[in-house]
Amino acid sequence: MDPLLALRPWETPEVTSWGRLPMNATDRRPGALKLDGDWRFQLLPAPDAPVAEVWSSAYVPGVWTMQDTDDLPQYTNVRMPYTEFPPLSPADNPTGVYERTVDVPAEWAGRRIVLQVGAAESVLLVHVDGRPVGISKDSHLAADFDLTGLVRAGERAVVRLTVVKWSDASHIEDQDQWWHGGVTRSVLLYATDPLHLADVSVRAGRYGELRVDCRVREAGGGGALPEGWYVSGELDGHLLTQDTEFDRANTDDDRVSDFLGEARLQTTVADVRTWNAETPELYDLTVRLHRADGTVADASHHRVGFRDVEIVGRDLLVNGERVFVRGVNRHDFHPLTGRTVSYDDMRADLVVLKRFGFNAIRTSHYPGDPALYDLADELGFYVVDEADIESHDHAHEIADDPRYLNAFVDRVSRMVLRDKNHPSVIIWSLGNESDYGANHDAAAGWVRRHDPTRPIQYEGAAKLGWADPDLASDIACPMYASLEDCVAHALSGEQTKPLIQCEYSHAMGNSNGTLADHWAAIESTPGLQGGFIWEFWDHGILQRVNDGRPVGRGGAGLYDNGVAAPGHRWAYGGDFGERIHDGAFIADGVVFPDRTPKPVMYEHREIAAPVRLECFRHEGVVVGNHQHFRGTDWLSARWELALADGGTLTAPAELPDLRPGETAAVPLPFELPEDGGEAWLTLRVTTADDEPWAPRGTVVCLPQVRLRAAAPFESSAPVVQNRSVEVDGEGLLVHPLLASAPVLSLWRAPTDNDELGGTALRWRTWGLDTPVRKVVDVRRVAGQVTVHAEYATEPGVVRHVQVFTPVEGGIRVEERAELPDGLADVARVGSVFETVAGLDLMEWYGQGPWESYPDRGFGAPVGHHCVPVDELFTPYLRPQESGGRHGVRRFTLSAPDATGLTVALDEPRQVSVTRYRADDLTAVTHHDELVPRAGCVVHLDAAHRGLGTASCGPDTSPSYLIAPGVHRWSWTLRAL
Repeated sequence: MDPLLALRPWETPEVTSWGRLPMNATDRRPGALKLDGDWRFQLLPAPDAPVAEVWSSAYVPGVWTMQDTDDLPQYTNVRMPYTEFPPLSPADNPTGVYERTVDVPAEWAGRRIVLQVGAAESVLLVHVDGRPVGISKDSHLAADFDLTGLVRAGERAVVRLTVVKWSDASHIEDQDQWWHGGVTRSVLLYATDPLHLADVSVRAGRYGELRVDCRVREAGGGGALPEGWYVSGELDGHLLTQDTEFDRANTDDDRVSDFLGEARLQTTVADVRTWNAETPELYDLTVRLHRADGTVADASHHRVGFRDVEIVGRDLLVNGERVFVRGVNRHDFHPLTGRTVSYDDMRADLVVLKRFGFNAIRTSHYPGDPALYDLADELGFYVVDEADIESHDHAHEIADDPRYLNAFVDRVSRMVLRDKNHPSVIIWSLGNESDYGANHDAAAGWVRRHDPTRPIQYEGAAKLGWADPDLASDIACPMYASLEDCVAHALSGEQTKPLIQCEYSHAMGNSNGTLADHWAAIESTPGLQGGFIWEFWDHGILQRVNDGRPVGRGGAGLYDNGVAAPGHRWAYGGDFGERIHDGAFIADGVVFPDRTPKPVMYEHREIAAPVRLECFRHEGVVVGNHQHFRGTDWLSARWELALADGGTLTAPAELPDLRPGETAAVPLPFELPEDGGEAWLTLRVTTADDEPWAPRGTVVCLPQVRLRAAAPFESSAPVVQNRSVEVDGEGLLVHPLLASAPVLSLWRAPTDNDELGGTALRWRTWGLDTPVRKVVDVRRVAGQVTVHAEYATEPGVVRHVQVFTPVEGGIRVEERAELPDGLADVARVGSVFETVAGLDLMEWYGQGPWESYPDRGFGAPVGHHCVPVDELFTPYLRPQESGGRHGVRRFTLSAPDATGLTVALDEPRQVSVTRYRADDLTAVTHHDELVPRAGCVVHLDAAHRGLGTASCGPDTSPSYLIAPGVHRWSWTLRAL
């Protein structure tokens, strides 16, 4: 019997590998033979099923669940997708067999030949020419296998990769993500000298001190390191000093196996350029292993960043500075290829994050592709590197289970060994949502011994006590802790560790309310240092509607601006026929599945603004540099003055030369008109030159300050006494531009936060989704009409009064709604009406241009904005309330011939203009089911409930809830 199958590794947690080489930090990608492309493939029902004679094909790297097989993607959050308890896996266990012929280069004769499988989930079995090579678990780290004795240079070999989908390891890979199967990262074949660099460890500090520790091994082991061999190092063209001769291993000692020796190189770099996320300075390091005659036997290339990470008191310091961690959680994801992401994909991810003010990534919940760390080093990100451990469904049982001890230590240690030389990695994470037990402590102990230069975090330990010094986490890293609890802890006098939330502000659907409030508290409260938003992507898979299958690699042109093309949609849990799934909970990112930014990205950009307008004084505007390390010389700017009644004025801006933390007063660039009116000054800050992550002229932030408040609202048009307002028999306004009259609205299409947080159920129980309007009284006096109506709800009657008054050019509408005490916390209080068809453009003065809400409006500057009506709606994966604009003072809806209507509001209000009624959005589950209306559906809200993040985490703050009692608002409708 095949010895690999005989081990039955898919049900044996004690077996983490067999025949796999030790992990190390030498990068063998340069010069390797890439084996990516089409492989022969067949999908078996179980790992011990016989291989058939008929083959299809599959692309590597890739998941078979996205390549037209009958095993489709499945999404679960906490639950395992099958009922077996650990370490068991189901009998129906899809197993992919990949096979291809490899031509081994003839010039590799006499060399050590190694196969590297970048990642495979969840168990990998390797054969060459029918002979067993090895086994690997850990779905997100590479596995290397020595093929030297199995293949010959200049000849062909048949490589077979057998990938078993379910195993004991699946129980500790229970992350909140799609379940796939396949070979998800590149497969390489590379060669080295038999005597080679086995590992290189680099430590580079902020004062320029550099230490490079090198280890040498020989393929197959045996023998001492030959006399005269040596190691050299070169840093940006300068040679390093060899601090020690090789320590040569005693080869009579069986404990050293094939390890031969080690050497240390070191130097001190004068006037060192330090690495940080703002100025990610890197040096090129080459380490060479030389034979006695000076020729090079092996080399390893690294990019070195000089920086220190330490915890002092309750502060996390980078190069001695307390930095704010503006982070996001990132999965490997692509809507066409699932878990497989290319270098270009990863770079595009980080470029988007950089442009919107993020400076940190948590690799949730497994190590990323090696290229991700190269990019983080280059572009400037602080990385929390997280081990591939999550046992969410069976966390309590597994944390102390000795059968999983090897797996925990193996996964954490291999991550550290691979990624230790990256300056971007500032924290090691022991995994996610796996309770806390002896297995974690064992892994933490290994890390502390091997790498004392970085702190460790683990939420499962930290949640037992944010200040407890005896737990494995050096950082208090809670998950979705309330802002009040965080501030209270920081002010308690008991805090002992930095408080940096590993997850906060859950980005599911129309969400991320109170994000600005969080950061106002973080920046003003010592002890609070930031956190990581959940998460980067909406994990919608592009699906063909006609057959329900993933589109796969060929669908690149089938989506745009977050919207799938006709006949396609973004699939979430349950859309592939899964019996066990967790629905749209997979759609919880700050970008759509095609990486289009959601509106929250603009909110975050302003929260993280490097340059801010602190205040307005008589001598001018105070400008501040809020960076940690960088001056303002990389930025340019332009002033914009938005006048309520006079359009927008612009002027060049000379940014003062400010070091981090400095402020300076800048004279006002404009003379304010004497005739009054609201005025807002915006500083449009852009990149002055090309940055690695943005071309010259890219907007960095739009800080704004109000120069003059609005005058008290007065109707600008006199009452017209000789014209009457027309209402029908139900007391509904009749107007030629309205397809339906304004009525009271207390309901919104529930957001994901509303549904999962429980408020939508309460609103339905109250009957707010199906209100019955009863006209109590209609009075006509001198052309003015007053309508009294009542709306029955379960807690009591809502009384609504509308007063329609003819004014010159239109109608003034004054409204009052009285909510009984039982209606505490409704969705909105306001008017809703519909327009006739043809009004396709919205222009407004208020916050914009992107979507904003009462608790998510910090990033939407006040100004004059213009957007087509069809683009106002935000296509969150599950249709819900969207498209609102906060702080609108007035707006116009117009047709191409410039006809239309304009609405002036009594004060800044929440306004929504889309093609959908709330009922339209509530009735469907995907956007391909929506049918836009010809006219506009307009909401004018006296009050609108905040969004919060209650789908996973705290709801909105009490100040953004709608209280019972009397609400008043007024507005004026005119024809253009």
